[in-house]
Amino acid sequence: MSTTEDDASAPTPPPAAAAEAVDLLSRLRHSLEQVSLPLGIDGAAESARTRDAAVDQLDDYVLPRYRSLDAPLLAVVGGSTGAGKSTLVNALVGHPVTRSGAIRPTTRQPILLHHPDDLEWFTTARVLPHLSRVRGHRADLGAAVRAEQAGVDPDPAAIGSLVMVAEPSLTVGMALLDAPDIDSIADENRRLAAQLLSAADLWIFVTTANRYADAVPWELLLDAAARDITVAVVLDRVPNAVQAEVGADLRGMLERQGLGSARLFVVTESALDADGMLPAGAADPLRDWLAAIAADAGSRSEVARRTLNGVVRQLADKTEGLVQAEQDQRRAAARLKGDVDSAYEQALQGVLAATQDGTLLRGEVLSRWQDFVGTGEFFRSLESGIGRLRDRLTAFLTGRPAPPEEVETAIETGLHAVLVEQAAAAAEETEQRWRQDAAGRGLVQGRDLAGLPEDFPARAAAQIRGWQEDLIHLIQQEGAGKRTMARISALGVNGVAVTLMIVSFASTGGLLGIEVGIAGGTAVVAQKLLESIFGEDAVRRLARRSQENLVERITELLQTESRRFTQLLDEVPDEAASGRWSELIPALRRLAARREG
Repeated sequence: MSTTEDDASAPTPPPAAAAEAVDLLSRLRHSLEQVSLPLGIDGAAESARTRDAAVDQLDDYVLPRYRSLDAPLLAVVGGSTGAGKSTLVNALVGHPVTRSGAIRPTTRQPILLHHPDDLEWFTTARVLPHLSRVRGHRADLGAAVRAEQAGVDPDPAAIGSLVMVAEPSLTVGMALLDAPDIDSIADENRRLAAQLLSAADLWIFVTTANRYADAVPWELLLDAAARDITVAVVLDRVPNAVQAEVGADLRGMLERQGLGSARLFVVTESALDADGMLPAGAADPLRDWLAAIAADAGSRSEVARRTLNGVVRQLADKTEGLVQAEQDQRRAAARLKGDVDSAYEQALQGVLAATQDGTLLRGEVLSRWQDFVGTGEFFRSLESGIGRLRDRLTAFLTGRPAPPEEVETAIETGLHAVLVEQAAAAAEETEQRWRQDAAGRGLVQGRDLAGLPEDFPARAAAQIRGWQEDLIHLIQQEGAGKRTMARISALGVNGVAVTLMIVSFASTGGLLGIEVGIAGGTAVVAQKLLESIFGEDAVRRLARRSQENLVERITELLQTESRRFTQLLDEVPDEAASGRWSELIPALRRLAARREG
C-alpha cells in the first residue's frame, strides 16, 4: 500500500542508534545463517533448531521493530488447546471474528486484527515476511450466525498465510494476533505458534483453571521470562467459588518463575451466548489495559524497548550456545579425521613395509629377476671381483631369455596388489570407525564408503608406472657422463631401472647391501651390479631418491582416496570462522543493555 509524505501514520526513518542496531543485527543474521552443524552429535539437532528460530525471530520481529520503532505493537494471543483464545479475542472486539469450536485444531491460520488506520504496517513483509497475506472479513453483526459458521478461516489448510482483518473497535497502535494452539496435535501448528510468539511485542497467554500448571504452557512462559517480554496471563473459566484460591496459586507460580510483573486477568466461568460470545464486560479489564498501552506513545515505546532488549539479550545467549555447538562440531570432526588419518597412515606404512622388508622380492618378482640376471655363472662372477663383472656384463646379459620388462611387470603387479589390499583395508577400517561414532554414523549412512571406487586400481597402476618412469629419469641424470652411460647402455636403461627397484625394495632402515633373507642374495647382486656402474655413493643416493619418490606417489594416492571421507567434513566450520563471534556477541550485550534507541 502506498503512502504520502503528509500521511501521519507513515513510518518514519529509524534514528541513528536504531540504524546501528539494524546493521549489527543484520550481520548477526548473516553469521547465524553460516552456522553449519552437519554432524549428528548430541545437541546438534537442538542447536540447529535454535539457529533457525533465531534467524526467524530476527526476520519476523527484531529487525522489523528496530527499523520501525514507532510501528503499532503486536500482541499475540497464545495458549493451549481449548483454552478459549478465540473466544477471548471475540470478546475483546465485541463480536465473533475468529472461529471457536470443538474440532481440533481450531485456529489453523493465524488471524491478525488491526485498526483500519494501522493496515499499512501489516500488509507488507515488514513483520512475519514468510507468511503470505490473506484479506479476511468481519462477521456480519446484523446476522444471527453461529460462531462456528462465522468469522474468518478461508482456507484451513493454508497454514503458511496470515489472515488480515480490519477491526475498528481496536485502538490505533496495537494489533491482536490469534495464534494456533501451542500444544496442537498438528506439528505445523505448534511450530507456527512458537514462531508467532517470538514475533510478539506483548503476550496474552490464555490458560484455564484446570490446566494452568501444565508443562507445555510453562515452557513458553519461562521463555517469556528470559526475554523479559510484557506478559498478560488470562486465567479463563474459573468458577466463582475458587477464583481467589486459584488466582493466588497462579500468581505465586508466576512470581517464583520470574514473571512477577505479569498482569493476571481472571475470567469467570460462564455460559456462552448463542453466538459463542462471553457475557458483556467479561474481558473489559484486559481490553482497557491493552487500550491504555496502545493510546500512550510512551507506554508503547516502553513495551517495545523492553521486549527488544530482552530478545537481543536472549539472542546473545543463544549465539554463545551456537559458538559452543560449532566447537563441538570441530572436535567431533577432528576425531573423525583422526580415524581417517590413522587408517590411511597404517595403509601407507603397510605398503612401505612390503617394499622394504623383502616381501616384494619373493615369488614372481624373484623368479623374473633370476631369469633376467641368469643363475650360476652370473653369481660366480661376483666371487671373481667387481672389475671382471663389469667387463662381462654385456656377455652375460646379451641374448638373455627374460627382458627387464618382465621383471618390471612383475614388480608392478606385486606392488599394485599390495596397494589395493592396503587401501581397501583402510576404507573398511575408516567406515567401521565412523559407523560406531554418532558423529560419523549419519555421514556413512546410505553411502558405500567401505569399498574402493571402481577407478582406484587404474589410478594405483598409473602411480606405479609413474614411479618407474621417475627411476629412468634418475638413472639418465646420474649417468650423464660418457663412461657411465656406456655401462648403462651395456645393460640397458630399463635393466638398470629394474635393478634399482630391487635395491630400493631390499633397503631396510636406510642401509643398503644388507642380507634380507631373499634366496640367492638378490639384494647383494643388485647392489653390486649398480655399484659397478655408478659407484657406491651414487647407488645410495639413487636408492634414497627412489624410495622418496615412491613414498610421495603412494602418499598422494592414499590421500586422494581418503578424501572420500574427509570431504564429508568440509561443511564443519574451521577455527578461523569462529572469529566472527568475537565482535558480535559483546556488541549484542551492549545493545541489550542500552535503554535509549
